[in-house]
Formats: sequence, structure tokens, C-alpha cells
Amino acid sequence: MSRPELQAPPEIYYGDTEAKKYTANTRIQQIQADMTYRALELLNLPPDEPKFLLDIGAGSGLSGEILDDEGHIWVGVDIAPSMLEVALERDVQGDLFLQDIGQGFGFRPGSFDGAVSISVIQWLLNAETSHPTSSPPHRLTRFFTTLYAALRNPSRAVLQFYPTSDDQIQLITSIAQKAGFGGGVVVDYPNSKKARKVFLCLYVGGGGGQQVPKGLEGDVADENAVKFEKRRERERRREKSGKRKNVKAKDWILKKKELYRQRGKEDVPRDSKYTGRKRRTVF
Repeated sequence: MSRPELQAPPEIYYGDTEAKKYTANTRIQQIQADMTYRALELLNLPPDEPKFLLDIGAGSGLSGEILDDEGHIWVGVDIAPSMLEVALERDVQGDLFLQDIGQGFGFRPGSFDGAVSISVIQWLLNAETSHPTSSPPHRLTRFFTTLYAALRNPSRAVLQFYPTSDDQIQLITSIAQKAGFGGGVVVDYPNSKKARKVFLCLYVGGGGGQQVPKGLEGDVADENAVKFEKRRERERRREKSGKRKNVKAKDWILKKKELYRQRGKEDVPRDSKYTGRKRRTVF
């Protein structure tokens, strides 16, 4: 079965059904968690210092939850409306933007302390039309030049992706370098067909000992899996103890309704004195 990026553009492939199926899949949750923890490790942020991060291709917020757990504040961008709808339903903590990253970012220069991306930039390698602005080199150039501008100096961006050839890696790396980035490619478990992961580790500025780290070797480590399981167990305990956020509280309902209105969603119920009021039980 071919990879998703070879089947349809992301905003079409990740429709309502696929977005919900993707988010509910525990195997995908595990993979996303593992790669996000690894991306944070490569980002090499100072310990115990919350940072303002950009999550590129945030989707339904699976990677954003890891950023939350690690104490960071984040902004997420994604091109698929259905994925962002699922993120809103899940009440993720980051601010979300509907954005085609191939058209570049519009953030204020130097806004972010770092950026992460999981399984996204390979989508930019497929041209949707014959127009020059839709070509992979053009879209990659817009992506990297505006990302470079959005990051402070010094900082890092760690982008995990799935290349199909060495030529794709060379194309992406060369365009990133032309945009001003330093750094290079990190390959974890290069001798394992199943576990092999490719990360583009990019630097803005030369501070902080900016050197490309070595990829992981040997057997696949399960440290991130342990972190993921601990987080899930923590969520279960919060649910049982009643400490989890009451998603049916009035403030939560009003916030969600306002978000839906801002996004142009139709048929959002009007606010009233009955909004969020607990229904009386009838026997």
C-alpha cells in the first residue's frame, strides 16, 4: 500500500473519517509520541525552561500533547480542516492555524524558540498542478525561507519526514541551506527497514554548539514508549479521580462555540442562560 502523500493532497486525504480514524489509532499515537520525544531531544532545549514552539503539521494535536507534557507553549499549523476540527474537539492547549506550509508562514520574525514537525514535509515533494508555484522546489523554498524568518537566533528546527530516495533528501537539504539554515540529516536505526527514521536537524545562528548530532544505532530503544504509557496512565488516573477538566462546564462550551463561529462553522447554537446548565434527572 502506497504512502498517504502519494494518494491525494493532505486536505483531501485527511477528511472527516480518516482524521478521526488516524487520531484514535493507538499504534499511530505511539509512533507520534516516540518521534515527538526524539524531535525534542534533537531540539536540545535547556531543561526546565518552557519555550514557545511551532508545531508544523500539528494535525489533531497528538504531537502537541507531548509538547504540553514537557511544559512548552506551542502554536500548531495544518492544511487539513478535518484534522484541526478533531484537535478542537480534543481541547488541545495550543493555538491552531489553518495553513498551507507550501505557501510559507506569516509569523512575525523571530517569534519562535524552536520548531518541530512529524511526518509532514514529504507532502511538499508532490506537485498538484503544472503551475511553477506548485513545483516542489518553489514550495520548499517558500517553506524554508519563511520558517527561517519565524525562528529566533539562535534556535533549532527538527523535521522528521519520510523520503523515498537520496535525491529527495538532497533536494530538501540544499533548499534549507539556501534559505540560511545550518545543520543536516540525522538518521536513526539506519540498518533497520522498519525502525529507520530520518530527521532534518536545522540551525539558525551559530550559538550553543550547533553541531549535527549522531543518529541512534543498534536495537530500537523503548524509552519513549515508557514515557507514552506513563502519560496515558496519568490521564486514566485523572479521569478516575475526577480531576480531569469538566468538558461540559459552561465556560468550556462557550469557548468552543466561539471558536466554531470564528472558523465560520454553521448552525452553532446561540448562547443563553441555559447554556451548560445541568439537566434535571427525571425518573
